[in-house]
Amino acid sequence: MKPLIEDIAKALVDKPEDVSVAEVEGERTTVYELRVATNDLGKVIGKQGKTARAMRTILSAAGTKLGKRCVLEILE
Repeated sequence: MKPLIEDIAKALVDKPEDVSVAEVEGERTTVYELRVATNDLGKVIGKQGKTARAMRTILSAAGTKLGKRCVLEILE
């Protein structure tokens, strides 16, 4: 899951070297914390949050297949 989020985010941003994903695992839920450069934050979120929502949908679908609940948090 972590490489999936990294690949999507790196394709969207101007500074792919600043993309990092941290994984915080719980019993039933895994939280992925995505960090990008400040200038690229808008590109990852998208207009009205559509890009972020699409990334969350992909992550949720992939997590469902593995039987886990996955949450994406985009941090500054």
